[in-house]
Amino acid sequence: MPRNSGAGYGCPHGDPSMLDSRETPQESRQDMTVGTTQEKLKTRFLNRLLPGGPGCVHKLSFVRNLQCRRGVRLNVRSSSLTDRQPLSKESLNHALKLSVPEKVNNAQWDAPEVALWTTRADGRVRLRIDPSCPQLPYTVHRMFYEALDKYGDFSALGFKRQDKWEHISYSQYYLLARRAAKGFLKLGLERAHSVAILGFNSPEWFFSAVGTVFAGGIVTGIYTTSSPEACQYIAYDCCANVIVVDTQKQLEKILKVWKQLPHLKAVVIYKEPPPNKMANVYTMEEFMDLGNEVPEEALDAIIDTQQPNQCCVLVYTSGTTGNPKGVMLSQDNITWTARYGSQAGDIRPAEVQQEVVVSYLPLSHIAAQIYDLWTGIQWGAQVCFAEPDALKGSLVNTLREVEPTSHMGVPRVWEKIMERIQEVAAQSGFIRRKMLLWAMSVTLEQNLTCPGSDLKPFTTRLADYLVLAKVRQALGFAKCQKNFYGAAPMTAETQHFFLGLNIRLYAGYGLSETSGPHFMSSPCNYRLYSSGKLVPGCRVKLVNQDTEGIGEICLWGRTIFMGYLNMEDKTCEAIDEEGWLHTGDVGRLDADGFLYITGRLKELIITAGGENVPPVPIEEAVKMELPIISNAMLIGDQRKFLSMLLTLKCTLDPDTSDPTDNLTEQAVEFCQRVGSRATTVSEIVGKDEAVYQAIEEGIRRVNMNAAARPYHIQKWAILERDFSISGGELGPTMKLKRLTVLEKYKDIIDSFYQEQKM
Repeated sequence: MPRNSGAGYGCPHGDPSMLDSRETPQESRQDMTVGTTQEKLKTRFLNRLLPGGPGCVHKLSFVRNLQCRRGVRLNVRSSSLTDRQPLSKESLNHALKLSVPEKVNNAQWDAPEVALWTTRADGRVRLRIDPSCPQLPYTVHRMFYEALDKYGDFSALGFKRQDKWEHISYSQYYLLARRAAKGFLKLGLERAHSVAILGFNSPEWFFSAVGTVFAGGIVTGIYTTSSPEACQYIAYDCCANVIVVDTQKQLEKILKVWKQLPHLKAVVIYKEPPPNKMANVYTMEEFMDLGNEVPEEALDAIIDTQQPNQCCVLVYTSGTTGNPKGVMLSQDNITWTARYGSQAGDIRPAEVQQEVVVSYLPLSHIAAQIYDLWTGIQWGAQVCFAEPDALKGSLVNTLREVEPTSHMGVPRVWEKIMERIQEVAAQSGFIRRKMLLWAMSVTLEQNLTCPGSDLKPFTTRLADYLVLAKVRQALGFAKCQKNFYGAAPMTAETQHFFLGLNIRLYAGYGLSETSGPHFMSSPCNYRLYSSGKLVPGCRVKLVNQDTEGIGEICLWGRTIFMGYLNMEDKTCEAIDEEGWLHTGDVGRLDADGFLYITGRLKELIITAGGENVPPVPIEEAVKMELPIISNAMLIGDQRKFLSMLLTLKCTLDPDTSDPTDNLTEQAVEFCQRVGSRATTVSEIVGKDEAVYQAIEEGIRRVNMNAAARPYHIQKWAILERDFSISGGELGPTMKLKRLTVLEKYKDIIDSFYQEQKM
């Protein structure tokens, strides 16, 4: 069927219905009194970013929604927003006249001529509204605006200044976002152009992102590990008018490529000032002051014209195959997923129980952005920001201080926590180590045999009370009720380890192209090794199923993206004529609707003999059998037999997070068990016969359990260095970049098969 340039065909849908009735605001709010040193520090921070003076309040359109709330106080003095004084009735009435909440023009997003997909940043799409997901669409601004009515005085953002935790309320957060929006407009942000953000998670990242959407722009995150060339590609592709950076290091990347960015008008730096004054480079304080010249009415006029079927977020794929693709997400994608995707994960609204989360994963990735930023606004969560060196060791300290109620990590983060516990246990005394092993053993057995039972045997409860509760407290998980993972497969070993600590790891499944979660697990919706069940209102079908019911996973619903920016061919490959997204992942559904991922179509190894071999189960089996192995990558596409590259578990450099030559405690313990005295990787590779023999025996055991001989690993090699982001083998979310590994270690791989020919 022919395609229109930049757009795809629409599909029929049912009539939308109204949203559920809103909950009533809380009668009482948290005390926001100022007086402590800590509050004064926060006051100085907000003073730099929020306007002072009696006149500023008259410009704030958001107070129109606060008139009916009790106890609302806003600053009318120049000192600080947090020094609160009551507004007069005249001031409120004046502000209320400025504008009304933006209207939802159904005719614009529900027009039959609107296509189902687009590749234009200023395009609109037909929303996938049908009886399974009929909720009325709404914009990001409306989501935030309505949250203010219930959560205005709740703590929204927690951050550290001078070793003290400070907090910004939702009302203050909203003000900061509006102020940022006006600053972007003053700098010349054009409709459907981007603000790119290149920095570690922070309040500035959040209110810059929300401010971008308010101003009619598109939020585009860039990984902090990106090279200047990668930054240039994304900033050019998304037509970034403004780039927000956190440090001088990131600023230097942009300065190197600025001449190749014709749309770039300004850069804002928020963590440290530039060493020298430069044209069109602003500190965050200078940037926020620019907005004073933009009337509130001008911003409200832009907000009022926004529609749910317009793009507001760009998420760039990691580019494991060619250039990154810009995944366009609509306002409806964001607001619908923030509400219903999070509900499927049992995230609670703040009036029931305020969720506390730690933000540390890259916000340029859809999982962290949906989980930390947009879901936080929807339900009034308190988001606390980790230190930039979180993944180098400081995350546990932040978790202990914050004590989150909900936490998410990519599998590699959970693996590192596991390895750290194992190292501490190995260094503990005999009795402590035995107590931990006993407690984890009885708890794991209980959780595997009776996973849904709330009735725990006395031994299990005793083990939890005496040992495991203390371990969870030491990790910062004493109050954590929900622990999630996603973005990559997790080994059975890691899942069993945390089950032994009485920590269930709940999986989600989705892509950047599904706005994050399309399947979710939760405390009441859990099955070991599965990725959960469909988020209510979403659909799934498996195509080209084999005899075991395994097929390609295709998805449909309000989570599905608008299209790839400027890439019509890639969009047509991903979305079929009926609007189904073809994920490229393969899996199966059990009788109860739980999804099990078995691999990727592109990763599926097809041997020279025509055997289809999914690599992940074999790789996991090797790591399970050999606890010294960090990464295992199966090879054999179009080859006569399977081979494997292995890396050893080693410690990380605390400054760079790069792998060192030193083995972890667990790896050293493995060496000792097999008769080796090695403590470094270099002592093993090509030399240590005891370790090589032990690995050979482990792989032989894996082969014995294989389904057939074509699934046997016939050759393998240990690499001199573990996979890493800096080495190029892992993406920003620690996902294995198989094509990069194949190219980087081509000589070693070729040697496997050259020897066979002799």
